[in-house]
Amino acid sequence: MTAMLKMSKIEVLVEDDPPGKTQQNDYQTMSDFSETSSMGDTRQLVEEKDDGRVRSNIPMTSFNFINSIIGSGIIGIPFALKQAGFAFGIFLLILVAVVTDYSVLILIEAGKLSNTKSYQDMILVACGRPGFYILTTLQFLYPLIAMISYQVIIGDTITKVIISIGGEDALGDTILANRQFIIFLSTLLVTLPLSLYRDIAKLSKWAFLSLVLVLFILICICVRLATFAHFIPPTDDAWTVVSPNVAQAIGIMAFAYMCHHNTFLIHGSLENPTNQRWSFVTHVSIFFSMLMLIVLGIIGYVSFTGLVQGDLLENYCHDDDLMTVARFAFACTIMLTYPVECFVTREVLSNALFPTMKDELPLWRHIGITVGVAIITVVVSMATDCLGIVFTVNGVLVACPLAFIIPPVCLMKLRQEPLLSKSNIVPMMIGVFGSLVVIIGVVMAILNLSEGIQCSHGVEMAYCKNHQPTSPTPFSNFTTPSANFSLTPLS
Repeated sequence: MTAMLKMSKIEVLVEDDPPGKTQQNDYQTMSDFSETSSMGDTRQLVEEKDDGRVRSNIPMTSFNFINSIIGSGIIGIPFALKQAGFAFGIFLLILVAVVTDYSVLILIEAGKLSNTKSYQDMILVACGRPGFYILTTLQFLYPLIAMISYQVIIGDTITKVIISIGGEDALGDTILANRQFIIFLSTLLVTLPLSLYRDIAKLSKWAFLSLVLVLFILICICVRLATFAHFIPPTDDAWTVVSPNVAQAIGIMAFAYMCHHNTFLIHGSLENPTNQRWSFVTHVSIFFSMLMLIVLGIIGYVSFTGLVQGDLLENYCHDDDLMTVARFAFACTIMLTYPVECFVTREVLSNALFPTMKDELPLWRHIGITVGVAIITVVVSMATDCLGIVFTVNGVLVACPLAFIIPPVCLMKLRQEPLLSKSNIVPMMIGVFGSLVVIIGVVMAILNLSEGIQCSHGVEMAYCKNHQPTSPTPFSNFTTPSANFSLTPLS
């Protein structure tokens, strides 16, 4: 029986090996994998049967996958179109979606070739300890920074909603208008309890609710387009086909599409995860996400005719009742997305700190790591309300390597084929694409920082302050702004 199991594993490892490999080399390859992977053979064999974990069907797995993509990055898409140029930005949204789709599939293929079920173990097999440490750092930083940005958005957004409902005079100086208190309360009541789940499949129903709220936000933006666009004076470069900050735009889009850091978790939650079923989940999830990003990007951009800052919802006036409801819905969406990122952070820390553990973390350690991660995000988000260029930096420096550089490099190494072989052409193209984005994005970010960038997150737009009184519209109580205004630089 043991021999049969070993032979079965060898066939998986050498399935795509070129002809001419000897059986001795196959056994040596399997031995090398076993020595470097932090997940032992016994654990793999048990998980392949039944580990007692909750599994999801295709629709529920897709909801989790889409929810991991549609996070805080969606509100930066109109700004990404501005950075890249409107027409070219739409093309880039489609291109990045296609590249993301393919890179997710090759990431899982690399996991199967290495006989592992986590991103960290896969790169440990493919690239050894140096690659493992690099990936662990990136895979920890991406969700952590994302969760911090979520907390910042929750704190700022909910306080605006409360003040808008109760009035500045009545609630402006109360604890309910204190962003630190709101961050603490939302963590205690919503994000932390959901993050304490052990199985990511249990988040499926919350992921579905999150998607419903995103659709509601999209409807609000569509309704506002009919009454808002007339009040915004167009900028001279509003309809530029291509703009120079293309790399930064791709970084924002990569941040929005980013799902590779939790791909193995979601793949493991799928019932009967065959190649066909997983490919279907991947294609449907990314295609649906792409449509939502394109529609939201176009409507958001057209609403402000190019005059759009990083956070789309910040461009609407604070006394706009309809968008106040949309802001609350977005804050709820962020709260329901936070746990997905926390799952990844906890998994990364568990693999890094306890690499030889074959069973689930003990309950006390599971709770300790989860609470520790939550405390870090709460403390940092309370200390600042400036998101800065987090979408660009996190996208360029972290998301691009995780999504477009590491997976193709690992796959090519695990295939053990000549570098310039036909099967490596597409992975090489994806790797070159990611490398160029990182290099150009870093250069452009340094140039922009050298010019001096101030934080304007939470600052009401000038056309809301300097408006001339007129009759209110049916959907809001803001009025026609003056054409003369100045903008605070993007935070």
